Amino acid sequence: MFCFSHAYADDALLQQVHQFLYQQTQSLGEEVVIELRPPSPHLPPCVQPEPFLPNAGQSPIGRVSVGVRCGETHQQVRYLQAQIDVIGSYWVAQHDIERGTLITPDMLVQQSGNLSNLSSQALIDKAEIVGKIAQRQIRSGSAFQNHFLQAPSLVERGQRVTVIAQGSSFRVSREGEALESGAQGDRVRVRFNTRELVTARVIEPGILMVDF
Repeated sequence: MFCFSHAYADDALLQQVHQFLYQQTQSLGEEVVIELRPPSPHLPPCVQPEPFLPNAGQSPIGRVSVGVRCGETHQQVRYLQAQIDVIGSYWVAQHDIERGTLITPDMLVQQSGNLSNLSSQALIDKAEIVGKIAQRQIRSGSAFQNHFLQAPSLVERGQRVTVIAQGSSFRVSREGEALESGAQGDRVRVRFNTRELVTARVIEPGILMVDF
């Protein structure tokens, strides 16, 4: 649903930006309310507006700055301010979780509310929570914060590991010693018996891959 003043309903720029924001947020929750501040009356009309989010990696929830490229070449850029409220579901701790605990599905309970009231570090997707390790105590009813959790290490420093290198027509594996710990997707250094060093990506417990 949209929420904006009827005085600006026919403004092509606002309509374009509202539609863009709605497309970006409709999958985040059950209801979306968008309040958009009108552009300054001192600015010239924005021809062929092309909205974009300056912080592409951040969820467009709460106070958001929206960029708009104007003109046939889109070289003119201006920014509008929006308040985006998303009503949806998120996960909280069902009971107190102690530091060092591996998070399992039975430790979570789902709640519904305004997602814009949550911290920017809050995790909404269950898959981003389960399987992580609590880095501090998490109180019952608290939302899960990204900096509260850490992926478990699949490789420990000093561990003997297998390093795989493969291409379109070859696959080679060697054993070496991990010089640092790492979770899935982390890049760690490995030393072979020849004292050769490589940096490889952790893909499974004790197994790393060299990316070409």
